Amino acid sequence: MADDTPVLVYSTFPDTASARAAAGVLVRERLAACVNMIPGMKSVYMWKGNVEEATEIVFIAKTMQSRADAVMTTIRKYHPYDEPALIVLPTAGGARSFCDWIEEQVAV
Repeated sequence: MADDTPVLVYSTFPDTASARAAAGVLVRERLAACVNMIPGMKSVYMWKGNVEEATEIVFIAKTMQSRADAVMTTIRKYHPYDEPALIVLPTAGGARSFCDWIEEQVAV
């Protein structure tokens, strides 16, 4: 697609095992070129009327806009939370060679 651009799909996971499992599927199935997992994030949030606090893993999948819905569907499938954080973040640019690499990795 001529207007297809790289995007980042942001999520969080409660543990390394579930994050790695989802990341592996995304990369193997060519839905994401790469997934970054950053452990040790502290989250404070309201859930079912209570203020909760958790240590989570930041999960960032690099993909193309055309694949973002499939990435989110896959994350939901492998995610242990009832309502996982899922946000598609647009990019404003980047190294052309890196953006081309992302596009090549997730080409349908």
